[in-house]
Amino acid sequence: MNGDCVIVDANIAFKCLHSGRGDLRECIGPGGHPKFFSPRFLFVELFKHKERLERASGLPETELLAGLHTLLSQLEFINEANIPVGTWVEAYRLCKATDENDTAYVALTLHLDGRFWTEDNELKVALRARGFDRFFEQ
Repeated sequence: MNGDCVIVDANIAFKCLHSGRGDLRECIGPGGHPKFFSPRFLFVELFKHKERLERASGLPETELLAGLHTLLSQLEFINEANIPVGTWVEAYRLCKATDENDTAYVALTLHLDGRFWTEDNELKVALRARGFDRFFEQ
């Protein structure tokens, strides 16, 4: 497993943006220097929940956008089309009973042999029950 390769899911992105800074490195604390990746699907989720994020953060739009810029500049986005079909099938098998929307993140984790950063405890429990234990813990 590539310990320096961390796949960031939407709830981590939202958490970082909620503070208005969008700084992933600040979220993990000192001493961590992994490379952060995300599937392009993250853009869809950010757009889908934009209003909710604005309300929850209570930040002026300019600050929220600055945080978004910081967040996006720290992520390397991977085109989901580059992930092999077999990897998608395995990720779907792992996610389907809990949340199919997490399939892209799990597929990318498998594809890059990285660690998955999520704070969705229900998802973590379900994935562990199916044999997936590639989590980034801070």
